[in-house]
Amino acid sequence: MLEIPLPERPLPLNSGPEREQLSSWLEFYRATLLWKCAGLGVEQLIAHPVVTSDLTLLGLVRHMTIVEQYWFEVAFCDRAVEWCYESDDDSDVDFHDLLGAPLDEVVENFTEACRRSREVVSGHELDAMALHARADRQVDLRWIYLHMIEEYARHCGHADLLREMIDGSTGY
Repeated sequence: MLEIPLPERPLPLNSGPEREQLSSWLEFYRATLLWKCAGLGVEQLIAHPVVTSDLTLLGLVRHMTIVEQYWFEVAFCDRAVEWCYESDDDSDVDFHDLLGAPLDEVVENFTEACRRSREVVSGHELDAMALHARADRQVDLRWIYLHMIEEYARHCGHADLLREMIDGSTGY
């Protein structure tokens, strides 16, 4: 049975420079999302334990892959990207077409998107402005870090509940 392996999960820093603390929290949540999926097979990862919701563990990994691509590559660097999950007919394809890519490809897409995110911000100060301004606001790299931490924290909370409903696993 193909599964997501248990990742190393670095604990966030309790003190130190702002950039290092923000990076450590982001790395912690990236690993936590995979940690919540570890050891489950595809059928469990695509399960909808909350029948009124589109949320699945695999969908969350796919969604955060796109979020990484958008905020770091598109918004911060103004790069054109080849989206990992895209559909002209479904703006939420990341949550819906769960068997559209094999599990190992989904994990590789996520891992690669995180690697590219680290790469594109390397050497930039937190005050560096994103090159692709949104219509309603222009943001700096600090804001992107904080937003990404918030996004991961929210979705890791969803993953906590989904995992508990799938197999009873709980934990930090």
